[in-house]
Amino acid sequence: MLAVQDSPAGRFLDGLGKQLPRPRAIVVASAHFTAAPPHVGTAALPRTVHDFGGFPPALYDLRYPAAGLPALAQDVLARLERAGFDARPADSHGLDHGVWVPLLRMYPEADIPVVPVSVDPRGDAAAHVALGRALAHLREDGVLLIGSGGFVHNLGDLDWRNPDASLAPWAGEFADWMRERLQAHDTDALADWQARAPHARRAHPTVEHLMPLFFALGAAGDATSMRHLHQSHEFGSLALDAFAFG
Repeated sequence: MLAVQDSPAGRFLDGLGKQLPRPRAIVVASAHFTAAPPHVGTAALPRTVHDFGGFPPALYDLRYPAAGLPALAQDVLARLERAGFDARPADSHGLDHGVWVPLLRMYPEADIPVVPVSVDPRGDAAAHVALGRALAHLREDGVLLIGSGGFVHNLGDLDWRNPDASLAPWAGEFADWMRERLQAHDTDALADWQARAPHARRAHPTVEHLMPLFFALGAAGDATSMRHLHQSHEFGSLALDAFAFG
C-alpha cells in the first residue's frame, strides 16, 4: 500500500529521487527476488509483477513500465562472477513490488532503466555485503544501487487494525541496536546480527527482508559513512528506516 497511500515513508520517497543525482540506471536488490546463487534480471522490457494477494483492486492496475538494460545486466553478472559468485541470468524476471513500489514514488516517470538482483533467502549477511561490494564501482558510472527490504518485518505481529499504533518495545530495541551498529560501521556485529541483536528472530522470522540492507552497505565499497535518511513505522512494528552509505 506504500505505492498509493499517504504516509511518512511515502512522502519521504516522493522527495528522495529529487535529492539524489539523476542516475543513468538503477540496480535493485529486492527482498522479493530470492534465489541462490545470485540471479540478475536481464529482460529488456521487464513486466510489472503483482506478487501479493488480498489488496484493493486499484493496486493491481498499477504498472511501472521502466525499461531494463541488458548490457548493464551482463556487466553485473560479469562483476559478480569475478568476485566469486556463481551468478545466473534471469531472462524473464520482471520487477517485483520490492522494486516498483519504491521506484514509483521516487521516479514516477519510469524513465530510468532498472536491473533487479536477487538476495539469498538463507540470508548470510557477510555474503550480501560481498555481493554489494562486487558492484560498488558501478556507482562511479552513474548507477544507483538500492537495497529494498524492511528494517523490522514480522507480518504476523502487525497490528493490522491500527496502522498508527506505537512502535512495540521489542521492535524498537532491535531497530535501535541496528542503527547503533550501522552508525559505528561495526560490520563484525552486523554480520552476526542474528546472535547479537535483541529480538532478532522476532524482528525477522525469515531473513530475506534484511539482506538488502547488507547489499547496500557493501555497495559503499571502502567508504564508511552512513546517513540515516528516514525513520518511521506502521502497524505497531513495521519499521521503515532508510539509509545511505558511501
